[in-house]
Amino acid sequence: MSPTPVPALVSWWATVRTVAWSFLGLRARQGLERDAQQIKPLTVLVVGFVGVFVFVGALAALVHWIVPG
Repeated sequence: MSPTPVPALVSWWATVRTVAWSFLGLRARQGLERDAQQIKPLTVLVVGFVGVFVFVGALAALVHWIVPG
């Protein structure tokens, strides 16, 4: 009986790229299946929350910069 291969862990940068693509809604099926096997769900949640906070903060800063006073 051969042991099942353990998928290699994905780097934080690869997880950030995956979450960024999911924000845009563009992702190839092959990449999605590969990431589903390699990325931990907790990592995706952490990166996703950080991404949302950065996005909302950037929007707030943009509005504050455009709208006077």
